[in-house]
Amino acid sequence: MDTRRRVPLLFAFILTVILLTGSSYAIPPFSRQYGTSCTTCHVDFPKLNDFGKAFKDAGFKFPKGDEDFIKVPPIMLGAPAQKELWPHTVFPGTIPGLPPIGLRFNQFFQVTSGNANNYNLASQSTGPYVPRTDFEPGLFSIFMAGNFGSDIAFWVDDDLSVSGSNAGGGLGDAYLRFVNVGHYFKLPTDALTVKVGQFELDLPFTQARSINISPYDIYTEMNIGTSNQNVNNQFAMQDAAQGIEFSGGHQYGGYHYSLAVVNQNTSGGAAATPNNVSSPAGFFSDSNYKDIYGRFSYRFNLEKDPASRHEVQAAGASGPRDHTYLSLGTFFFKGRSVQRFSETSGDTTNLLTAREPFYRVGGDFSFNYRTFNLFGLYMYGHDNGLLLNEGATGFGTGPPAKFNGGFLEADYLALPWLMAIMRYDHVQSSGDFLNQNFLNPTGGNYYSPVGSTRDRFTPGVQFLIHANIKASFEYQLRPKQALTYDENGKAVNPFRTNTATGALEFVY
Repeated sequence: MDTRRRVPLLFAFILTVILLTGSSYAIPPFSRQYGTSCTTCHVDFPKLNDFGKAFKDAGFKFPKGDEDFIKVPPIMLGAPAQKELWPHTVFPGTIPGLPPIGLRFNQFFQVTSGNANNYNLASQSTGPYVPRTDFEPGLFSIFMAGNFGSDIAFWVDDDLSVSGSNAGGGLGDAYLRFVNVGHYFKLPTDALTVKVGQFELDLPFTQARSINISPYDIYTEMNIGTSNQNVNNQFAMQDAAQGIEFSGGHQYGGYHYSLAVVNQNTSGGAAATPNNVSSPAGFFSDSNYKDIYGRFSYRFNLEKDPASRHEVQAAGASGPRDHTYLSLGTFFFKGRSVQRFSETSGDTTNLLTAREPFYRVGGDFSFNYRTFNLFGLYMYGHDNGLLLNEGATGFGTGPPAKFNGGFLEADYLALPWLMAIMRYDHVQSSGDFLNQNFLNPTGGNYYSPVGSTRDRFTPGVQFLIHANIKASFEYQLRPKQALTYDENGKAVNPFRTNTATGALEFVY
């Protein structure tokens, strides 16, 4: 694709993901069910504190003495005595005493640098333009979560309307989670839990329920090759997956692992093909092949008091609080990107299929001290490149497409209702370097002296107006960019896409 076309499309994508950030939910139905505040489980919702992590691990139940704390008793679906009669009767379960339904709405206002449109050349009569200022409705969502008894948890969320219309709406997470099924196999407590349905991968730091306005850039990275590569992999780590996940351990201390077997979630197209080969629309994946995702982490709770170190929450002078801890982890994703081409020879048309293996691998850490949390992630992506041979009868090995990057973020809860955030994102792909041979207006190609143009620093602040109403602000600082450089390497019509975004949201 021509560079002049790629960059405006990139800017449009950046603004879209800023304004249409993925789902981030607190759970008001749990507040109603237990008669407690959102802050029982959340630090600056939807970020979970240690108790919230334990509540989630236990299948949306209090980790200890759940029946003593619940204010709205569940409805029994059968008599308790039926447990003794099983399998000669239906095993009894429960449903929440109140419909566990919550709603969420958010809205945004953004301001972009005044010279953001300098990439439009004077010779262009019209062109894509980044709005300088914009009000934007976000999303209106409905979500449900709870427990059916017998340690069976459920979650469903759906965006009914996105950006003022329902065109971009869709199902988010929707799954059943069978907690601690390992006890049927005489395994240690919480050694095995099974989740089935559609869900976010067990990422080190959630994107679907992030406190940030803009997404992590490395999670949105799709591996797109250059003109001499046949790599156009649309998979991104933030994508929802359909399949089954096995997990164990705890998020609030000790080991945690997960292994997911999921459908392929990739599509692609040809970057270059012979004259008699076309790329049919509607690329799709092999239904007989499944992708694999695995994660392992270990969290060291660093409390001095041994009793407090092994509890769900640490003990403080003012009551329970999050542990001081250090968590280290690693993750791996292995899949295949499938691309299909139709080759025509005379009256015969053959369908050619390229199955390109790819993987993503990375590591992460998180350090927490009282109300300060420093965490980060690094990821490397690699896609095998398969190229059509001269006769368009098959594929040979071509140059791989690679990228790497990650983020480093710190947040500090200055007051129970006020959080300050600083974040650094970095992404760099092999295509970024190759695509920086920009055309000089006077003729000839010159290599851009600019380094990574996709780094950004993002300071932000968020405060709770009420426990369920939040105002957020962030400012994205990006390096100066240009599409053309003169013979001396000086940028022609440089521009920036620095963006200030404010958000207001509530959950009910």
